[in-house]
Amino acid sequence: LLQSMDATVTVCHSRTRDMISHIRNADIVVAAIGKAEFVRGEWLKEGCVVIDVGINAVDDSTKKLGYRLVGDVNFQESQGVASFITPVPGGVGPMTIAMLLKNTMNLARRFAGMSRVPLRKSSKDAPVPAPAAQAAKSATVLAEA
Repeated sequence: LLQSMDATVTVCHSRTRDMISHIRNADIVVAAIGKAEFVRGEWLKEGCVVIDVGINAVDDSTKKLGYRLVGDVNFQESQGVASFITPVPGGVGPMTIAMLLKNTMNLARRFAGMSRVPLRKSSKDAPVPAPAAQAAKSATVLAEA
C-alpha cells in the first residue's frame, strides 16, 4: 500500500545491522518484532507515526492476573516523540477486524459478480496531511473523534 503511493519502504528484522539508524530516519514505524518494549523513544524521529503491532505479557504483581500487556514499542518513552502512536492493547486489533470484514465483503461481492469497493481514492485525489506539531495522541482517541 505504501509503495503504491511512491513511499520508500525499509523492512528490518531482529538481526538487521544498525536498526536504530533505520528507525531514526522513519516517518512511519510499524513494530512487530515480538519483544516487549524493544523500540525505545530515543530511537524515534520527532513527529513520526508509530503503529505497534506487538502484544507481549510482562510480569506485573499489581495486576489481578499477575501480568499486563505491552507492545513492542515503549509507549511511555515514545509519547513525547511520536505524533501518533497506537496503544497496546486496543490499537491495531480493531483495525485488523475492520479490514478482515472489508475483505470478506469484497470476496462476497466478487462471488456475486459485483465490483470490489476500493481501499482508497486514487493518489491524485488523496489529501496531503499537514505536519503534526503536537503531543502524541492515542489512535483510539483519534478513532473516537
